[in-house]
Amino acid sequence: MKKPLQILAPGVAAFRKESSRPGNYVSEERGETMVATHCCYCGVQCGMYLRVSAEGKVFGVEPRNHDINKLKLCPKGVTAYQQVNHQDRLTKPLMRDRREDPLREVTWDQALDRVVSEIRRIQAAYGNDAFAVYSGSSLATEKCYLMGKFARVALATKHIDYNGRLCMVSAAAANKKAFGVDRAANPWSDMLEADVIMLLGANVGECFPVATQYFWGARDRGAKLITVDPRETPIARTADIHVPLRPGTDAAFCNGVLHVIEREGLIDEGFIRSRTTGWDALKAVLPFYTPEKVGEICGLDPALIEKVGLTWGRAGKAMAFHARGIEHHIQGVDNCLSVINLCLATGQFGAPGKGYGTITGQGNGQGGREHGQKSDQLPGQRMIEDPAAREHICRVWGITDEELPRAGTSAVEMVHQAEAGEIKGWLGICNNPMVSMPSAGRIAGGFDCLEFHCQIDFFLSETCNRADVVLPGTSWAEDEGISTNAEGRVIKYNKASEPPGDAKPDWWIVCEIARRLGHHADKFQFASSRELFEELRVASKGGQADYSGITYERIEETGGIFWPCPSEDHPGTPRLFEERFHHPDGLARFHAIEWRPPAESVSRKYPMWLTTGRTVAHYLSGNQTRRIDALVQQTPRPWVEVHPSLGYKNGDPVKVTSPRGSATYPALVVSTIREDTVFIPYHWAGKVAANLMTIDALDPTSKIPEFKVCACRVELGTEIDVPPAPPVPPGGQVYPEVGVFDKLQPSAPQGRGTGRG
Repeated sequence: MKKPLQILAPGVAAFRKESSRPGNYVSEERGETMVATHCCYCGVQCGMYLRVSAEGKVFGVEPRNHDINKLKLCPKGVTAYQQVNHQDRLTKPLMRDRREDPLREVTWDQALDRVVSEIRRIQAAYGNDAFAVYSGSSLATEKCYLMGKFARVALATKHIDYNGRLCMVSAAAANKKAFGVDRAANPWSDMLEADVIMLLGANVGECFPVATQYFWGARDRGAKLITVDPRETPIARTADIHVPLRPGTDAAFCNGVLHVIEREGLIDEGFIRSRTTGWDALKAVLPFYTPEKVGEICGLDPALIEKVGLTWGRAGKAMAFHARGIEHHIQGVDNCLSVINLCLATGQFGAPGKGYGTITGQGNGQGGREHGQKSDQLPGQRMIEDPAAREHICRVWGITDEELPRAGTSAVEMVHQAEAGEIKGWLGICNNPMVSMPSAGRIAGGFDCLEFHCQIDFFLSETCNRADVVLPGTSWAEDEGISTNAEGRVIKYNKASEPPGDAKPDWWIVCEIARRLGHHADKFQFASSRELFEELRVASKGGQADYSGITYERIEETGGIFWPCPSEDHPGTPRLFEERFHHPDGLARFHAIEWRPPAESVSRKYPMWLTTGRTVAHYLSGNQTRRIDALVQQTPRPWVEVHPSLGYKNGDPVKVTSPRGSATYPALVVSTIREDTVFIPYHWAGKVAANLMTIDALDPTSKIPEFKVCACRVELGTEIDVPPAPPVPPGGQVYPEVGVFDKLQPSAPQGRGTGRG
């Protein structure tokens, strides 16, 4: 009898045959253990078990029935374990003597001596602030805390920032302005009580797939879903109302919706009177934002604005969520405040089904900005220029106020300062600015101006590949530590295996540099992540983000604790603002927002809008996911998403050009994008990097770049640019040309088919 044909999802077959890549096998070993932990990727932070062999090797994954994900994992989560024993892991320190030399393996003493000598040389010649630290929000919170302390105490430099500057800071600034604290107002389970949910600039189905269950759960209970996005994303295809607004017009849209609500008498006057301030100033700007005027600005039918206003205004319980789509703008903070205004005006706070939140892009995007690695903050979400905050942290760290630097500048600004010769040395960890920062050509030039550059990572990223010293750190599975998900729930990673080769825990590397530098070396005598966490608890006590009552043991017992949690007998705070907001007077602040256009306008030469974003198979700069076979097979390369009216066929070479650069991509023709807009995912490097074209204009408050809108033109090209293979360590196996996947579609189509081409 003929064996039946086995149908497998893309990439599954690769796992089931032997391969030289350690990530591609299924083990039959017995004696395995199951280590409870969480996913290393987005802000959902799904619970999972890592399968560990008797020899201590991670070889598989199983979903946990955790409150967050309820036995679900996305394609990235299912394959996350393959990073741990991947052939590309950095296992030895690497160094080059001159920029033109190749990296070579060296001992830890050689590498650390070089780092320390260069820090000393640069700071002696140019001052302490000539050396910068750039950290990351995919690190466990203990490491985020350590990076801030390391920069300010061991290096005594003001220049410390983190890659959440490219992600969450607009929402953070808006939350602080409106509420007095930066955190989502509700647990996601509150969605199940909502009558209406509005989702703005958040491609949940691809960027936070497992969170979809909450939105669909609310729909199952009768909630209406409104989505706001220039593209009809997968979640938008299930919405009751989809608003395909023009990129860069979010604040105008929200003002238009609020205009309708106020005109129809649907505001909550009692809530406004008793729990807010600033309404009169906001009310004064609303008459301009009629549905007709907003329709012109946003490229929408005014009737759609009316419909959204009535749907939201008549809801008994409503919740709003947003993500990078409204935050990556020079008006990012104002966009977030305009959403908050809608929620405040209708009294949608402080109860199940009523609230507001941001869906965090990075796994520890929330915890990563709370404890001191952000340029203007100290642990506990304290502001560095606040005298009381400085006094508290100086006491915890054992330094004087004179020794504690003042606020520094933001991540992109620091690269520009390197270009200008103000910053001479750079230590990066858990980031890849060569791919992730805007106007990539200028970013590369800024790094070229550095006299010394060191990176800590567990894969050789495009940024590591340009560094003078590369230090091999650990993956999330090789240490314990905490992370805070998008709800504000503090969860815990557990150690599943030892680092490979000579790789060291990130905290050990940073502490060893501090000890060798000798400046306050006694402040860095940590022997474990647990010791770091205990100091973090003390440092955060009394701050907005108070973790002092959270312990590793309590997290293990409960599955996660929402901060603030000021004592060990405190249950945590899943829902904020039930009785008061966090400003001293307990009142929330309205803000009178006036829409302003993007930094760059369309023109005859550049008549189209370019927007960028993520796709389900990849994560951020792709340094992790572009090495996993199944994910590469699912989405092997970037593409340009275009409307059928432009006349292209699927697979056509389409050249996209902005005032900063150009690249040629295969066309993905869908009717789910605006006719005046094109979309490119940004996870790839080299000639196909979307950030070759994006603009480095910054929000004046949050300093977030305007990734989501710039001017461009599209035209038929000649040859599609090929994505480069990820860098590999010296002597490593070079990847086959990514072009072998050219016969596949650039991605599984995420929008409706057009029937054309």
